[in-house]
Amino acid sequence: MLAKRNESYFPSIFDRFWNNELMDWNRSNFSSTNTSLPAVNVKETDDDFVIELAAPGMNKKDFKISFNNNILTISSEMKDEKEEKDDDYTRKEFSYQSFQRSFTVPDNMVNGDKISAKYNEGILNIVLPKREEVKPQPEREIKIS
Repeated sequence: MLAKRNESYFPSIFDRFWNNELMDWNRSNFSSTNTSLPAVNVKETDDDFVIELAAPGMNKKDFKISFNNNILTISSEMKDEKEEKDDDYTRKEFSYQSFQRSFTVPDNMVNGDKISAKYNEGILNIVLPKREEVKPQPEREIKIS
């Protein structure tokens, strides 16, 4: 008997996500300034996977997104320097913030050439389109000859 697509034979991306197979937290996520990593939502639809990363106060030019060997990497590095001079004093403040988050995408699930990203109102949205062959197919009736 063949297993249905939604049974454990074909675990969803959410199963892999929560079972820690989708992400390798210990190896590839860091924040060099001892700050917390941005919150992430991962959604799966019939056509794609969507990653939403909360990053308020940033600009789209602050991000670098790459996809290599089924690993999606999102990183950012921001430097801010302010200097204020007055008659008898100089005040200089600077800050540096960076993070990197990596997600391992299951083999042959995503069309890597069509990944897109958009930053709007503090949320970075990354869409990873599924390959046609892994999208749910409508049920079809098989005629008996």
